Amino acid sequence: MKKTFLIVFALFIGFSTYSQVRRDRSGIPQTNSEPSASQIAKREREVEERKAEYINNFLTTLEADDFQKEIAKQYISSFFDKKIEVLKAKYERSFDRNEAVKKLENTHFKELEELISESDMTKIKDMIKGDFDEKEVKKKKKRKKKKKKKKDEDNDEG
Repeated sequence: MKKTFLIVFALFIGFSTYSQVRRDRSGIPQTNSEPSASQIAKREREVEERKAEYINNFLTTLEADDFQKEIAKQYISSFFDKKIEVLKAKYERSFDRNEAVKKLENTHFKELEELISESDMTKIKDMIKGDFDEKEVKKKKKRKKKKKKKKDEDNDEG
């Protein structure tokens, strides 16, 4: 009887401790639940907005005219969509997935090469490989805004 009582008491203490550990700092219990449809839709919207912002920041580095930039924007956007499809697809081996991604990277921009300059194409290839530094572009934009704002203030005073 003593052993049973001790085992039940130990289990009670263990479960009590575990339930208190499962709370975050605000005291709200953490639950592992599936995201709702509205949460999924919100996340997809945020991803699309972030992708559009990333592409627009990249396009500011290109030396092409507006028409060429718009076409490049469409190609880059479709590239990211196709890459996500490839990454979500089921493959038996990771090697097959990597080969599919490489094939997509090598073939997707073939038609675009004819429309834009060689330097812009190398920038796109670098961006695909992950060599694009978006933070640097944001800093340059911020500097331009500050210079323009300062210049406007100087013109207003004078």
